Amino acid sequence: MQNQNQNQMQNNTQMPQNMANQGTSHNHGAHEMMDSHELIGGLIGMMEQYQLYDQHIQDQELKGILQRQTSFLTQMYNTIVESFQTGQDPQVPTQQYKMQQNNEVTYGTQAGQPKKPKQSVNEFTDECFSSFMLGHTKSMASGLTMAAVEMNNPVLRRIIGDSVPNMIEMSYELFLYQNKHGYYQLPKLDAQDMNNMLQAYTKAPQQGMH
Repeated sequence: MQNQNQNQMQNNTQMPQNMANQGTSHNHGAHEMMDSHELIGGLIGMMEQYQLYDQHIQDQELKGILQRQTSFLTQMYNTIVESFQTGQDPQVPTQQYKMQQNNEVTYGTQAGQPKKPKQSVNEFTDECFSSFMLGHTKSMASGLTMAAVEMNNPVLRRIIGDSVPNMIEMSYELFLYQNKHGYYQLPKLDAQDMNNMLQAYTKAPQQGMH
């Protein structure tokens, strides 16, 4: 009985050592592994879709946005994959995406032809491709956020979390492009309704502040 207890104690003390010997690359829980695979696969799919769009985009401004975003996404992908595989800080840390659109937004709507699904790839326009791209960036922003809160590896958690603002910035760049060209119109409330909604809240007193 004493020998059995000693063996159990030895096994218990050996387990953390064995886990430690596996290296930091194994510092991932099962749920984290599945989320990481889904996220990385999503990035691959997004970049591959961008390659398809690049062949058909006519507007050089939109083509420039796509190529800048593709270059940034490639580095972001490499950074995430490296930290996922090693559990360590990557050689190239998370970068900051800087869009080239200005922040001017046009409000109001104009009547146009009713839209319906295209019946042929030949009907796709730059409006379609910019909408597809915006859908990808918005979806990836949500995917990164959801994945980050499920990460237990601190390095990977930080890198994925720090990548969210970049996807938001890419989304905003595409929105501004679409808005400027009349693809993404913004209805606006009248002045009275706008003012009523703006004044619907007031600041709360902060507790324990001196």
